[in-house]
Amino acid sequence: MSSESCDEILRAAASHRYSGAVLRVQRSGRAVFERAYGRLAGEPDEAAVEVTTCFDLASLTKVFVSTAALQMVAAGLLALEGPLTRAFPEWEDNAHAAITLRMLLAHTSGMQSGADYRTLLSDRVDRFARECPLADEPGARVIYSDLGFIVLGELLSRTYGRSLAAVVAALGTQLNLEATAFRPRNDEAYEFPATELDAWRGRVRGGVHDEKAHLMGGVAGHAGLFGTARDVAVLAEAYLAPARGRAESVLPADLAMQAIAEHGADPVLRRGLGWALKTSDENSCGTMMDRATFGHTGFTGTCVWADPTRDLSVVLLTNAVYFGRRDLRDLRAAVCDAATREFS
Repeated sequence: MSSESCDEILRAAASHRYSGAVLRVQRSGRAVFERAYGRLAGEPDEAAVEVTTCFDLASLTKVFVSTAALQMVAAGLLALEGPLTRAFPEWEDNAHAAITLRMLLAHTSGMQSGADYRTLLSDRVDRFARECPLADEPGARVIYSDLGFIVLGELLSRTYGRSLAAVVAALGTQLNLEATAFRPRNDEAYEFPATELDAWRGRVRGGVHDEKAHLMGGVAGHAGLFGTARDVAVLAEAYLAPARGRAESVLPADLAMQAIAEHGADPVLRRGLGWALKTSDENSCGTMMDRATFGHTGFTGTCVWADPTRDLSVVLLTNAVYFGRRDLRDLRAAVCDAATREFS
């Protein structure tokens, strides 16, 4: 077993696995480690990353949006069970009519995983997501689905009668988030870590990396949020706290606990309500975190994992796609293992 510390691992990975990164580790709801690494892009004259730097959170967006959806449940606006045809009347009398909110949150809706953005250039992505034929019967199995969370974002917007950006901003206010939001201003672009060199858009910076979210104007249920490591840790704490008997925040304790329980069985990665659940030591939370661990990853190189048994959360934000679409599972797992050794 490696004895390297979190700091050693991340210093060694800077400049070839990512240009910049921030790691924040919390124990019992308090930060015990927070450090920034590298620069906003690969050039030596680029500004250094700071712990307050906002990264493209990619699919970590999903756990913010799912939290807002669970708030609708707590408010009695929606139920976890039952059809969604009141919000989506176009689903009546077709296979989609059996889809429930629980299924959307647990990736068991039967919706296809995604779509090549090149097939969507002449279509509305939200309409495509709602109308795309299902890959399987609702409830049959886990299919990790960007399309399902695009629909979830539309469900929030239709239910609240306001934009998804406004819904998530309201959640951010309740959580006292410092910076998490959709669509950074154009004049702030160079304050953000650069991501992939895209043949379609050039070097992506200050705009969402995910192509489907880009086609949706940067606001989507599956991707699009930019935020800090501190803000992601705050969201994880909203679920970790009730699991450890601390005060609830934006969700009733029983609903928060439901969210980090299994609702979708899968041999690779079990599913809670919005959250992924540790299933094996092959998951990117590593070998040392407990099976009760919940978290999520993002394609740009982001992740959060929280272990209720140890009362420990680990947030690692990077711009790993700056150097291409290389799997980051090994690095995430090494950092989580090191954090568990050092801080639990």
